[in-house]
Amino acid sequence: MTVQRANVQNVSLGAHYTVHMPAPDDFAFWRERARGLIQCDVPPDRVSWVEPGETGDLFAHEGHSRGEKRLPVAGQEAPPVRASKRFMQVARNAALHSDTERFGLLYRMLWRLQSNPRGMEDKADTDVRRIEELDKSVRRDSHKMHAFVRFREVPSDTGEHYVAWFEPDHHIVRANAGFFMRRFANMHWSILTPRGCIHWDGETMRESGPAQRNDAPSGDPIEDLWKSYYASTFNPARLKVGAMMAEMPKKYWKNMPEAELIPGLIAGAQAREAGMVAAGEREERKHPATFGEIGDAIAACRDCAIATCGTRAVAGEGKVDAALMIVGEQPGDHEGKAGRPFIGPAGQMLDEHLERAGIDRAAAYVTNAVKHFKFSWRGKRRLHQSPTAKEIDTCRWWLEAERAVVKPRVVVALGASAARGLIGKTVSVSQARGKAIPLEDGSELWVTVHPSYLLRLDGKARVEQAALFANDLAAIRARLTELEA
Repeated sequence: MTVQRANVQNVSLGAHYTVHMPAPDDFAFWRERARGLIQCDVPPDRVSWVEPGETGDLFAHEGHSRGEKRLPVAGQEAPPVRASKRFMQVARNAALHSDTERFGLLYRMLWRLQSNPRGMEDKADTDVRRIEELDKSVRRDSHKMHAFVRFREVPSDTGEHYVAWFEPDHHIVRANAGFFMRRFANMHWSILTPRGCIHWDGETMRESGPAQRNDAPSGDPIEDLWKSYYASTFNPARLKVGAMMAEMPKKYWKNMPEAELIPGLIAGAQAREAGMVAAGEREERKHPATFGEIGDAIAACRDCAIATCGTRAVAGEGKVDAALMIVGEQPGDHEGKAGRPFIGPAGQMLDEHLERAGIDRAAAYVTNAVKHFKFSWRGKRRLHQSPTAKEIDTCRWWLEAERAVVKPRVVVALGASAARGLIGKTVSVSQARGKAIPLEDGSELWVTVHPSYLLRLDGKARVEQAALFANDLAAIRARLTELEA
């Protein structure tokens, strides 16, 4: 992009500009300054983005400290700045990351989008991959904050007041204040963190500076009751230590009263399970009884040709007792290499649509009707091949084992292959979508398209089908809300 210099005020050819960020999470400030700099044709290598405290002068005005040039101002005729919807989605989260280079990275990508508006679609691009990594890390940190904040009651002259301590990896505290204001609207609470604190009195949210761990309480009388409840609901038959540690890393344990029970519960799980079996407290089942057993058995399965082609078995993953189970067709190339479901392009599109529908993927269980990647070679590339009806039916036994462990209330089939894996017959997605199909275990089946179908479309057809997919997920979200009420 070339800017007419007549439209730019106070621009210095070859000058280097410094932008002093007022706060490490101020995306709106970055966006405004980035837009102006691009309209003035200032390339990324001539801009430095400085967070508070990074320089010796905390009170320096942007672009005017120690001989730095004032930021140029674009004229009214300066061309508009283009940014794709995908960029804006991930950039908001990426700006909250603790990486000190993030604002420079975002500016570089925005600069590139002016000449290549579809640049964010190149998943092999280094900048794109890094921005999406930052976005994913921030989303995960926010999820952990939602899941692992534990409030403790503290004495107060104004009535009940609850305080929690949390240690975020990134600058997410202000961005997540709304979640806690909505969820605990009638409570008076404070969340203290080393990156800043938020306080809610039932009407107004205010912020304060960083806190230390000893500023928060270490316990309250309710915790003994909570720990008793947690211990009584711990099910050794569903224990999968690896999955539990991935979902609840040890760094959060010190803030969770129930965490001190976990090592003992894990150590005694096998003995408790044996006792439950010996006492007849658990019904004998032909399927493996735990996620760990299912994963091991799937990895060893050689019952169909797909399982013998050398690809890695991919079992499901997610919440142990999820109310929602999402079933795809089969793992793709990315999933087969990583051993995890829905992490490739189709998985990213699914994540976007789930988030828009208000469905938390982390609270669901995600799997596939077929557990190995079926493919054909084209040069050095592995291209997807659809599984046959017989291959889907052979793998159905494993899908039933997962359903028996998870016991979901709603099952979503992404595509006709997934639906066949659940009910044993082929259905028309267009005829089955939008309504609940009762399953024999009391759960409901909802059928919709697979995200990979949307990826294969373009133009108007993609827009129309994406809208239908969004409507399907909205109906599923509404049904989950009804069932949880």
